[in-house]
Amino acid sequence: MSFADLLEKVGSMGRFQFVHIIMLSIPVFMLASHNLIQNFSGAVPRHHCRTLLDSNGSYYHNLSETINSQDLLNVFIPMDRKQNQEKCVRFSSPQWNLLNLSGTQHNMTRLETEPCRDGWIYDKTEFSSTIISEWDLVCSSKSLKQMAQSVYMGGVLGGGIIFGSLSDRFGRKSILIWSYLHLAVSGTLTAFSPSFIAYCIFRFLCGMAVSGIILTTLSLSMEWTPTRTRALLGTLNGHCYTSGQLILAGVAYGIRNWQLLQIVVSAPFFVFFLYSWWFTESARWLVLNNKSEVAVKHLKKVAAFNGKKEEGDKITPELLKSEMQREILSAKQALPIISLFRTPTMRRISCCLSCAWFSASFAYYGLAMDLQNFGVSIFLIQVIFGAIDFPAKFSSFLFMTYIGRRATIAGFLIFSGLMILSNIFVPQDMTVLRTAFAVFGKGGLAGAFVCVYLFTSELYPTVVRQTGMGFTNIMARIGAMIAPMVQMTADYFQFLPLVIYGMAPVLSGIIAYFLPETLNMPLADTVDEVENRGKSQIKEEIPLQKEEPAEEK
Repeated sequence: MSFADLLEKVGSMGRFQFVHIIMLSIPVFMLASHNLIQNFSGAVPRHHCRTLLDSNGSYYHNLSETINSQDLLNVFIPMDRKQNQEKCVRFSSPQWNLLNLSGTQHNMTRLETEPCRDGWIYDKTEFSSTIISEWDLVCSSKSLKQMAQSVYMGGVLGGGIIFGSLSDRFGRKSILIWSYLHLAVSGTLTAFSPSFIAYCIFRFLCGMAVSGIILTTLSLSMEWTPTRTRALLGTLNGHCYTSGQLILAGVAYGIRNWQLLQIVVSAPFFVFFLYSWWFTESARWLVLNNKSEVAVKHLKKVAAFNGKKEEGDKITPELLKSEMQREILSAKQALPIISLFRTPTMRRISCCLSCAWFSASFAYYGLAMDLQNFGVSIFLIQVIFGAIDFPAKFSSFLFMTYIGRRATIAGFLIFSGLMILSNIFVPQDMTVLRTAFAVFGKGGLAGAFVCVYLFTSELYPTVVRQTGMGFTNIMARIGAMIAPMVQMTADYFQFLPLVIYGMAPVLSGIIAYFLPETLNMPLADTVDEVENRGKSQIKEEIPLQKEEPAEEK
């Protein structure tokens, strides 16, 4: 008998699990808001250099009443090649002759310009305030926007490493409670950041908290439910996160001030912090950490809640320890991270999965954090980008079930990369077609995420499964952290970010074909099992050609 069998006795999917999963899932709706909030809080409004027109001088104020404001602005701000006003330079002195009052033309190429020495004026039509207008993150400082998002993803990476080990040491519940409070406080303080540096620090802390919530929520969900429902729970969490993208678009549409938006998406975590004290610590974790008495107490409480009090009363610490000897032994035999690369098949699996996780996350956040470049409403594109995840994840599930894991992950990655690369050849003014390619690309990446998560858990044996999942998640976070920085390459070649975002999943999709197939195969427990399976699959896929003996006449 295992812990799963004990869980069946006290009710593996009773009222307790139903309430438990609902309460754990609600905060997941708000996690997408923190991951993607900078699409709105960091939106770049139209802007131009501050000029004498923007001063309080009565002379220029009177002029603006007699002359069209746009024509008057042309006296101070030059035009670019597309006949739009320059964003980063102004005329060194007013060019009144450009008003063309006398009907003469002027050669603008010889007019002297200078940088925006007095700051910028921002259009507040779409957003009343963003971090861009707050700290002038434009022109020579525009790369700081991408840096801020990379800092946040660095926090997600750090949080995964730190909170992952802390939850194994101090328990799932305590780390989850702390992560809720951590995100509520750091997220709220972000809105009151006195400087851009302070903003980045608080965003880094938010990223850490988000990672802690994701890890501990998944652990608490899985460890209180039976094995047969784990795929369903993983899908549920994914759909909660996807729904959160739609919620973010609606909230951001109603709140155009970045500080207020930041508070609104952070404040609910104070509520989650308060009710999280009701959560029950994982009984499995308690047993594995020599706290069988507390585990028995929790199991009896769950049994009573599920209407199986008599079954719960039969459980004792001694029974719990004896029935979970296999789990306890497996936990003690967990291998270090170097074991992922010691043997040929494990090395091949780790390298291929690292590429898949990295490229999927890299391209996903490269697209998801660049909404303003599609030339359509940023709110509409956020809704479309979120909605595409639903059919993409469902189709990924169908392909995994009937075709296989390897073909699914490779197909989705290659498809996504080709969709992204297609936009290189689409003119900027064809916004509908560009948006369609990007949406299909992001959908493919969402489907790839569903597949690679399940595939990873099936490829690694029990003794290194958690280590392998942790390592590949780190690769994904590194990809997400690097993704915003790639957008800076557009300053050299406008199409270069698309080339990089597109080639990464294509190459990873090709590499994924070297992974062993796991469809309808039991989970491996040891490294030796994985090595034997890998060798047998290679022999099946590349059969040795043997000469047929000549027939006797």
